[in-house]
Amino acid sequence: MIDKSPLTRYVEELCASPKFSPQIVCHRLLPGSDARTAPLRQPLSEAIVDGLRRQGIERLYAHQVEAMNAFRAGHDLIVATPTASGKSLIYNLPVVQTCLAEPSAHALYLFPLKALAQDQARTLAQLSAAIIGDTTVHGTPRFVSIYDGDTTTAERARMRKQPPPVLVTNPDMLHLSLLPYHDSWSSFFKGLRIIVIDEVHVYRGLFGAHLAWVLRRLKRIAAHYGASPRFIMLSATIGNPGQLAEKLIGRQPAVIDRCGAPAEEKDMLFINPWDSAAHTASQLLETALKRGLRTIVYTKSRKMTELITVWTKPRLGALAARLTSYRAGFLPEDRRAIERQLADGTLLGVISTSALELGIDIGDLDLCILVGYPGSVMATWQRSGRVGRRGHRSAVIMIGGEDALDQYFMLHPDDFFNRPPEHAALDPLNSRITRQHLHCAAAEIPLEQDEPLLRCCHQIRRAVDELTEAGTLLRDGDGHRWHASRKRPQRQFDLRGGGVKLSIIHRHTGEIIGEIDAGRALHDAHPGAIYLHQTKTLLVVDLNLSGQEVLVEESKPTYYTRPTVTKETEILSRLASKSVCGIRANWGTLRVTEQVSGFRKIQQFTGKTIATMMLDLPPQTIETEGLWLDLPPACKQLLEDKQMHFMGAIHAVEHALIAMFPLLILCDRNDIGGISCPYHEQTGQSSIFIYDGYAGGAGLAAQAYELIEALLEQTERCVVDCPCETGCPSCVHSPRCGSGNRPIDKEAARFLLQAIKQDRFQLETDAVGDTAVYLPRPVVRQRATDAAGGRGRAALPAHFCVFDLETKRAATEVGGWHNADRMGMSVGVVYDSKLDGFATYLEDEVNDLIDHLASASVIVGFNILAFDYRVLAGISGRQLYDRPSLDLLKLIQEQLGYRLSLNRLAEQTLGRPKSADGLQALRWYKQGRIDEIVTYCREDVALTRDLLLFALDNGYLLFTNKAGSTVRLPLACDAALVALLSRT
Repeated sequence: MIDKSPLTRYVEELCASPKFSPQIVCHRLLPGSDARTAPLRQPLSEAIVDGLRRQGIERLYAHQVEAMNAFRAGHDLIVATPTASGKSLIYNLPVVQTCLAEPSAHALYLFPLKALAQDQARTLAQLSAAIIGDTTVHGTPRFVSIYDGDTTTAERARMRKQPPPVLVTNPDMLHLSLLPYHDSWSSFFKGLRIIVIDEVHVYRGLFGAHLAWVLRRLKRIAAHYGASPRFIMLSATIGNPGQLAEKLIGRQPAVIDRCGAPAEEKDMLFINPWDSAAHTASQLLETALKRGLRTIVYTKSRKMTELITVWTKPRLGALAARLTSYRAGFLPEDRRAIERQLADGTLLGVISTSALELGIDIGDLDLCILVGYPGSVMATWQRSGRVGRRGHRSAVIMIGGEDALDQYFMLHPDDFFNRPPEHAALDPLNSRITRQHLHCAAAEIPLEQDEPLLRCCHQIRRAVDELTEAGTLLRDGDGHRWHASRKRPQRQFDLRGGGVKLSIIHRHTGEIIGEIDAGRALHDAHPGAIYLHQTKTLLVVDLNLSGQEVLVEESKPTYYTRPTVTKETEILSRLASKSVCGIRANWGTLRVTEQVSGFRKIQQFTGKTIATMMLDLPPQTIETEGLWLDLPPACKQLLEDKQMHFMGAIHAVEHALIAMFPLLILCDRNDIGGISCPYHEQTGQSSIFIYDGYAGGAGLAAQAYELIEALLEQTERCVVDCPCETGCPSCVHSPRCGSGNRPIDKEAARFLLQAIKQDRFQLETDAVGDTAVYLPRPVVRQRATDAAGGRGRAALPAHFCVFDLETKRAATEVGGWHNADRMGMSVGVVYDSKLDGFATYLEDEVNDLIDHLASASVIVGFNILAFDYRVLAGISGRQLYDRPSLDLLKLIQEQLGYRLSLNRLAEQTLGRPKSADGLQALRWYKQGRIDEIVTYCREDVALTRDLLLFALDNGYLLFTNKAGSTVRLPLACDAALVALLSRT
């Protein structure tokens, strides 16, 4: 009988399990492969050959030989092969050989993480010791030294005075500490021969654009000292390694992307769980650890990392101490300790975010559990490569979550295995980043009018002119050189784009327990947010942006929180435009304003919203690049003729486009944002925007614009193939939607996408100008289906109240509208459906008014959430946000993207304008004319009630647009009511 390994038995029993077997949608045994070796064209020196033998290396793999042959021929290199394929030898051997042959030669190693730098420095030190023994090189006993934030002042001084043959650092230190002080490193830069950049696939988007400029500055300084170093770059397998490397270094490298390293068999299983992905992962992890399998679990978020740890540890007994979580936000010393314990076997399992994706040596692992699709084919194979690295069979289990990409591959597993790795997007000419680094370059060495950097493209020269006009760059007397206006501009920005870091502080102990980016803090660490950190559930007590602190305390809530976000977009310029299936696709620059306006408390396990809270946080505005789709009026007309929800359709399409975006372009869905507008004032029609979530852009939307046909086709397939009926996180729902995925209409989105795919619209361009003229093609219109139950007035509960109030003070008297809680109430009026009449309350009866409203099944108003409720709370200290509330103005703003006044709607819809306005009511209050305020307020309540009833009867309201035409505003008040009441 064959003695099967614990891993083999684990996989077999999983596949035979009555519980898990039906959930396995794919099981493949990936075959192993034998090593392919080859001889070098020019043999290595005897010392190097002997040193390799001492490390047990007799022959080199074919890709290692191909790379070294190309480097010896004078080429820069980009090597894109799988994890554990021996890439470190590709750069270490040429470096050792160069430094031994040339006494003054130096090499610079760049790694994105400190832990990776330390790991690879140890590898090089062992190799160099095996080759050269204790012999000093350059007069220094250390062949390799690390220069990072942990290096002491004395060690830094020693390295500057007598630089080692190999200096290991990271892009941040190169930017902040080496390039600005290049004169102190003159002997190092003069002898710089090789620059090694590992994990190149990390340098995409914003971070990649920064590194591309740091490398341009590095080459410029090396040239200043007479050096012309070559590059050796290493990457995980990506779709465009040569293109990415060329954008990084500014010249074309030789590409090595065929691997000759051996590979062992690997089981790969896809599980589409009945339970949540996180609970399923916890169960699989528990079983694996109890069988002694060394396991790594990758999650998509910090919160999920902590939740799985919390759920699993109590069931492990004595093994609990051998499981830990690992993620960004931990203090550096905690992360280093976890890495050591993984490598030496002290820990049996770890639950990590992508922080452990890179090539840090964490020992010999058996099993990798992916909680959700990692977001890219590249990342999936990269993480899978962390197991089975010592020549034995391993297994990878990918558990599908509710995310659209997860479910796409659960439904189409063959597509995953057949799909090539994604392309990495990089835009080194991001205008903001270009200006920042030109300022730094001028501070390091004045810019010359005819130097290669300024002659390479017109965008850089234009940026120089803009900086000169702004006074950031100062031209010298003869006009041929530019000097920086600041001595050390490098300190003004962060290469990783994280911005300001806030300390997370325990309220009672004062201990700093972690950190968070300021931008993330607005979403995840606002006052009232539930924040998870190292298995602890924390309630955010205060967010102090100016003091850079988040104050928290431990809590045990039965809910979690999700922010509510409002967005606005302005088109700054259109750089490209094309017709795609009868709609217009555009690419250009945008100004996007985003504000966290509140948050929802969502009950654990049920997912129901139990409360909605308002926040007063500052808006965040960025100028970025984006693409947008202009939908002709025929699109809207077609859906409305079929009684479909147009805003629900385009909102759903926006979500699905973002969800499918990473299938084509290497990014995280959080790197991009979206806004859907049923009418955008600049385009004059319906538009869907997808934009880079970084100031200046990151090249993502630009690449998506080029691939827009493929993106639309993939999006249509995702929506059509998802088996849900009304929309779910696997197709058109987004976990980060600022409006809580309302309104969403999956069926309308499917119909719209299929109509676009079938080219049912014809787009023509006015020959005179740039105006798009849209002509709908004739379509066969089907008879509208009958309304289902719960539509129209049937959606109203038996007891509802319509409410409005007038204030005692104007906004100018209390310091602005944000101080509505100080404005007081003069009169409040309620229409009560149960009484079919009105009730009036004066300022001393505010508690009776609140009691009356709280008795209703639903409260209806116009701007009650942002205004009236805040006024009442300021007077009484009581909140109504936890009551089901239908705010017509909020629905309208979500539909249109901008506000309409009550008078503008009532005049066209009901033929009854308002009898007065708020300023008149304030004058009446000061004159003591309360009866007139009551009459006016009652009329406003009646207008609001009648608008609601009209919308329920007809599905729309009327208003006059800027062109002077009376138009319909589709408004699904019945759907909003059903959604509100279903959560109570």
